[in-house]
Amino acid sequence: MRIYTRGGDRGKTTLIGAVRRYKHDVRVEAYGTVDEAGAFIGMAQAALETERDRDVLDVLASVQQRLWDVGADLACARPEGHTYRTPAEAAGELEPWIDRYEKETEPITHFVIRGGTPAAAALHVACTVVRRAERRAVALMAVETVHPPTLAYLNRLSDLLFVLARVLNARAHAPDVRYENGGTVFH
Repeated sequence: MRIYTRGGDRGKTTLIGAVRRYKHDVRVEAYGTVDEAGAFIGMAQAALETERDRDVLDVLASVQQRLWDVGADLACARPEGHTYRTPAEAAGELEPWIDRYEKETEPITHFVIRGGTPAAAALHVACTVVRRAERRAVALMAVETVHPPTLAYLNRLSDLLFVLARVLNARAHAPDVRYENGGTVFH
């Protein structure tokens, strides 16, 4: 397979189902944003301490695999006959990790300023990109079919990435930076 096909030179791309769409199409935006989130997760992985954070590396590797499933499902413009890759339980599979890793951090009572270590900052960016992917998927859902587990997965994934970013900062003894102009918002 060649890297270039010249098929997109006039601003269109081919989706699953052999449908051609402009590259600014809401469906292309949705799966493209998922791809972008995966790249930021890869950036975070590159910044992790391999020995200390092996468990987080393993979680993120699993997430990256699932994001390809989510992206493929969002790239499907003709759902009839398509076998979706994102299983119904995909979002639920993230919840034990969220519960596990929340125990490594201080209880959250205020909004947190995103940042910290390079790996944590990259996960904070990935979290916000996943939230954008979710918004794009919701916009797509308003006009076309979206496989419901993909939306649920993106919603839960942003929670996991936020928690993991906080964990990486905690492990590095870099405490959360609290948003000072807000009061207690989480009880």
